Amino acid sequence: MTASAVRHLTVDAESADQRLDNFLLRELKGVPKSLVYRIIRSGEVRVNKARARADTRLQAGDDVRLPPVRLPQRADAAEFGAVVPAREFPLLYEDAALLALDKPAGVAVHGGSGVSYGVIEQLRRARPQAPLLELVHRLDRETSGVLLVAKKRSALKALQEQFRQRATGKTYLALVRGEWPQARKVIDVPLHKYVLPDGERRVRVTDADDPQGQRSISLVRVLGAVHPPAAAPSPLPAMTLLAVTIKTGRTHQIRVHLAHAGHPIAGDAKYGDFEWNRQLARAGLRRMFLHAWQLSIRHPGDGRQLEFTAPLPPELAQWGDVDRFFH
Repeated sequence: MTASAVRHLTVDAESADQRLDNFLLRELKGVPKSLVYRIIRSGEVRVNKARARADTRLQAGDDVRLPPVRLPQRADAAEFGAVVPAREFPLLYEDAALLALDKPAGVAVHGGSGVSYGVIEQLRRARPQAPLLELVHRLDRETSGVLLVAKKRSALKALQEQFRQRATGKTYLALVRGEWPQARKVIDVPLHKYVLPDGERRVRVTDADDPQGQRSISLVRVLGAVHPPAAAPSPLPAMTLLAVTIKTGRTHQIRVHLAHAGHPIAGDAKYGDFEWNRQLARAGLRRMFLHAWQLSIRHPGDGRQLEFTAPLPPELAQWGDVDRFFH
C-alpha cells in the first residue's frame, strides 16, 4: 500500500466556483473516483475547517484539507490506465473555448456511482494534450443528445452561470404514452430529490408547501401523434411526440413531470409504465425515448447566440422522426 500525507490546498482564482468533487478529481489524479467521494462523505475533506459536500462551490482563497489517501500500488494502472478507452464523440460545434457533442444513450457523462468512466474521461484520454476539458452540465445516462464541454476555465464559469441564471434554452424530445392534451402547455410542479438505501437517486412530486421541494417548470409543445413502425408485432396504445423546454434543471425533471401528468416516457425504467415498456421492447424500442434535442447559449467569449441541434438517433427516429412534423 502507498499513502500520502495530509495536504492543504489553496483555491486559486481559476478554480473559483468549481465543485469540490471536480476540484479533487483534478488534484488527486490516479485516485479512484469511489475513494474521492468516500472521503468527502466521511468528512475527511475539509473546506475552511468545515465539512463540505461534493457539490460545494469553492471560492478563491478557500483552504481545502486533504486527508492521507491510501492506495494499492497497482490501483492507478488497473482502474484509470488501460481500462479507460480513448473515444471521440460526434461533434456539433467546437472552437477554442468549448465544444458541443452528441452524446449517445447508455453512456454516463462521468464516472462514479458504480460507473468506472464516462464521456469526459474518454474524451480526456482521446485528447491528452488538451489543457482542460470539463463538463458544463449533465445528462442522464439513458438520455442522448447535446452535451457541452468547456475547454477553458473562464468558459466553464461563464457557461455554468448561464445555466444557473436560466439563461439557456434547453429543449428535449420525448415520446409519451397516450394523447397529450393540446391545451396543457405548462407543468409547474415542485420536485423533491432523495436517495434510496442503495445510493440510487430518485425524484418525486411534492406539495407546494413542502420545504424540501424545489419549484420545477417544464413547457410542453405537442409535435404530433406517433404510430409504431409497421414491423411492431402487436397493437400499442396511442403515443405523442412532445418537445419539452425546461426552465429549471432539476434531476429527472422531465421524466417525473410527464409521468405525474399521466403520460410516462416510452422506455423509462424508473418512472415509466413497465408493462408498456415490455411491449415497446418487443416491438423494437429498447431504450428511453428522451433526447436533448436543442440547446441555445451565449458564447462565453464574444456573446454570440449559438444554438446546437442533435438529430434523433436512428433507433428513435424510426418511432417518432421529428422532421416529418415540420414539413
